[in-house]
Amino acid sequence: MNKLDYDRALFYTHRSEWDNLLILMVRTEDQFLSKKIEHFLHAYHFEKDYSVLEKHLYSLLRYIDHANEFNETDELETISILP
Repeated sequence: MNKLDYDRALFYTHRSEWDNLLILMVRTEDQFLSKKIEHFLHAYHFEKDYSVLEKHLYSLLRYIDHANEFNETDELETISILP
C-alpha cells in the first residue's frame, strides 16, 4: 500500500480538486480506495440528494483514515522487527 495515495486523496478531497482525484482513482493500486473515490465522484456529479453525497464522502474519509492507521501500525511493526 502506498501511503502517499491516501495523503493525496485526502488533500484533493479537502481542496475540491476533482480532476486530480479522478486521476488518482485511475492510477492507485488500492482497489478499495479507487472504488470509494469512484462512488464519491459519481455522487458529487449526479446525485440530487445531499445525504447520499455526504454518505459517500464520509465513507471515503473513513477509509482513508483506516488505511493510514493500518499503514502506521504496519510500519511500526516493521521497524520493531529490524535490529
